Amino acid sequence: MLLAKGAIMKIEEEIFQKSKVKEETLLPYGFVKGKKGYHYAKKFMNNTFQADIWIDPKGKVTGKVYDLEVGEEYTNFRLDSMTGEFVGTVREEYGKILKDILNHCFEKTYFQSDQANRITHLINEKYQVLPEFLWEKFKGYGAFREKRTRKWFAIIMNVDKSRIVPEEKGIVEVLNVKLGDQTASYLKKKGLYPAFHSSKKNWVSVILDDTLTDKEIMVLVDVSFQNLHERKEWVVPANPKYYDVFQGFQESDTILWKQSTNISVGDLIYLYLGAPYSAILFQCEAIEVNIPYEYHKQVSIHKVMKIKKLKDYPKEAFPFEKLKSYGLTSVRSPRRIPDALRKELHKD
Repeated sequence: MLLAKGAIMKIEEEIFQKSKVKEETLLPYGFVKGKKGYHYAKKFMNNTFQADIWIDPKGKVTGKVYDLEVGEEYTNFRLDSMTGEFVGTVREEYGKILKDILNHCFEKTYFQSDQANRITHLINEKYQVLPEFLWEKFKGYGAFREKRTRKWFAIIMNVDKSRIVPEEKGIVEVLNVKLGDQTASYLKKKGLYPAFHSSKKNWVSVILDDTLTDKEIMVLVDVSFQNLHERKEWVVPANPKYYDVFQGFQESDTILWKQSTNISVGDLIYLYLGAPYSAILFQCEAIEVNIPYEYHKQVSIHKVMKIKKLKDYPKEAFPFEKLKSYGLTSVRSPRRIPDALRKELHKD
């Protein structure tokens, strides 16, 4: 039968998208191997129709439905404009055959290209993170987010290649990774491009077409992951008149502390105790931030962070006079640690 007018429904593409054939399952299921791949035939609707399914060497599924009573291919079920009960039944029953093949002979994948799925496997293997599809409008965009901070360090997108390479067209999958200060030097390498849909100052795009090997790409992913975890370091004042830090850390290695600046989870906090100590005495890590909190007595507090003590310093190690020599001339509010002082604080 000839196709009537209307949009053609690509049922096979819809059902088998984001899946990969398990070739070892085809023969036991009932497929027959031939020169051009595998073939499977099944009669349905009381043996009045037959589905013929082919899977080529690349795993692509195609199919035809034949009306056995007239000996012709039946195509009306592929038209979205055909909504009658009979054509709907043919469409549904054929779909059931395809879905059964999907369930028995295919495995789930997250992306279309082989390299995108291999990289997904490698990321999950190393960081125990799978892609999250966060945008209804961009269903093919999968973000990889670090578990603790929930920030993404990689994202795979399906885009027209012309958005990356203007003179070329066609849908491709690209990986965006954050390379930070190293971005400019990495862009000299073949296969890396200024980032699509991200900051070109810090991110790059990689077309997942095997131009770069999986190993080369994972090096970039590792850099991106580490950039995500580049912790900031702060010196934060503590007034002994308002709170006994020593007692707090005796009761628990984790305490709540006033937060008055943009500190992130994982940042290092150096508590500077005022007189009579006037020195940095504790190194801590921020393990939870932006916790709502209302306190209005000696000081006014609107939010706090949870900090965990990592290290004690003797009073004579980092007194105020020494801090001034590193450019830290006052500690009245949270301040970033000068680089030279940071190196000293990290020494055993």
